[in-house]
Amino acid sequence: MKRIAIFGNAGGGKSTLARELAAVTGLPLYVIDKMKFRPGGAIVPDEEYLPLHAAVIARDEWIIDGFESVKLAWERFEAADTLVHVDLPLAVHALWVTKRLVQGLFVTPQGWPEGSPIISSSIQSYRVLWPCHKRLTPKYRAYVSQVAPRKRVFHLRSKQELRHFLENIRKELEQKRRT
Repeated sequence: MKRIAIFGNAGGGKSTLARELAAVTGLPLYVIDKMKFRPGGAIVPDEEYLPLHAAVIARDEWIIDGFESVKLAWERFEAADTLVHVDLPLAVHALWVTKRLVQGLFVTPQGWPEGSPIISSSIQSYRVLWPCHKRLTPKYRAYVSQVAPRKRVFHLRSKQELRHFLENIRKELEQKRRT
């Protein structure tokens, strides 16, 4: 478990999970939004972003949280040895986007570039919820089933499964340290 891609629909707690997993494993965390957007929300040009993305996925160890594009997401999935698909009910994703919006009115969400446009970013999250649920989520589910024989795969479908996943990884790493 050295190269971990965390993915799923907007507002599923992926960023929180990624931060907690990085703290537990000691692996470096790369947040796509921080790579793709400058403070204030300006987009990093592709000629700068694409080489950075390629350099990150070429590294020996990482946790990558975020989406950006289908093509680059699939590159990350293939480069990863571990896939964590956060696949909560659509209503939970929508609720958590709303929670992030409200909190973001007061404090920049963790993992977001400073000064990010909270309202427009949240509107964009709402806009992608349904299309992602209808189009990408079934592809994600099929992909994780297909690659399960050759990669470590975690398909997390509830808040409880998110919590248990972290607990189990902690226990696994503690056990490895003792042996």
